[in-house]
Amino acid sequence: MMAVFQFQKADKLQRKARIALIGPSGSGKTYTGLAIASGMGDNIAVIDTENFSSTLYADKFNFSVLGLDTFGPETYIEAIHAAERAGFDVLIIDSLSHAWMGKDGALEQVDKAARRYGNNSYAAWRDVTPKHNALVDAMIRCKCHLIVTMRAKTEYVINKDEKGKTVVNKVGLAPVQRDGLEYEFDFVADMDWDNNLIESKTRWPSLKGAVINKPGPELGKQ
Repeated sequence: MMAVFQFQKADKLQRKARIALIGPSGSGKTYTGLAIASGMGDNIAVIDTENFSSTLYADKFNFSVLGLDTFGPETYIEAIHAAERAGFDVLIIDSLSHAWMGKDGALEQVDKAARRYGNNSYAAWRDVTPKHNALVDAMIRCKCHLIVTMRAKTEYVINKDEKGKTVVNKVGLAPVQRDGLEYEFDFVADMDWDNNLIESKTRWPSLKGAVINKPGPELGKQ
């Protein structure tokens, strides 16, 4: 019997936002995530992997928080589903990097699995990759607007200032996560040390090439 498919008229309101903020420690990812979220909904939740560091901003933003102290992909998935059941408008994951390089994260799970396979990391990835893929799927299908932060690997570069004086700057590089993961999101931005949000990928034409200093709720509303 042939399956019956039914198309429906496309509507932007059917789609929840998927936003990734990438930057080195101290670039303002947590604050920016909360500021953007406050323009997207009134009921905000944070999955906090940074020892409740998000609560430093509890006097500026109204949100609920869940602290994690173990960071397996399956733990993130359970936390995402808990936020969905609670009916939050916006969910912030701060930070997603721990699911890759944290206690019980993907890399640690691979190390443990490899020992079961005679230090064969290729075989170990066959065990862990499906778990990480399940996390990606949970984020993509999340019933809340989703904002994730990811730490960026950093390095120091030597430049000259306008007076010709040598200065050392710290710059962010690739996010601490699986290669290419950022492209699962609708809007991806880098954060620099001056709290500039710099668009690197967007599905919203109005934000193409955007550079916004200290973005706030107005970006979330947009």
